Amino acid sequence: MGILTEDMKRVVNQQRLGFVATVCPDGTPNLSPKGTTTVWDDDHLMFADICSPGTVANLRANAAVEINVVDPIVRKGFRFKGTATVLTDGRRYDEMLAFLRARGVSALIRGIVLVRVERAEPLISPAYDVPGVTEAQVRARWRGHFDSLDQQR
Repeated sequence: MGILTEDMKRVVNQQRLGFVATVCPDGTPNLSPKGTTTVWDDDHLMFADICSPGTVANLRANAAVEINVVDPIVRKGFRFKGTATVLTDGRRYDEMLAFLRARGVSALIRGIVLVRVERAEPLISPAYDVPGVTEAQVRARWRGHFDSLDQQR
């Protein structure tokens, strides 16, 4: 059994948007959203390099990475820490490219980042710190919030 639980896989595959943190050459953090974040297998996440020159350059110099995936409605998700490998050709790259294409990714893909997850932890909003608050209440609150944003457009 790998490090990724069925619930982790479900959240990643449903949300598809991961916030990827890398380390810049000067030691500062770089945070970049990746809309192709998905599960590769029980121990790996992946995302496409569609327009990620900074992220890829950082990972080539320092493979340490963290990916956060959160459901914005229920305010729960996971943080995944691990080591990244940038792939631009070869059999594994071709398999991953086909996988992303099957998921509907049609953009030009410059490379694929494969992340070996070494540690995974839950992310839970402080909204749940209120005694007695339920997930249904949190869900209703944030659905209302996002619905009101749509009405303002």
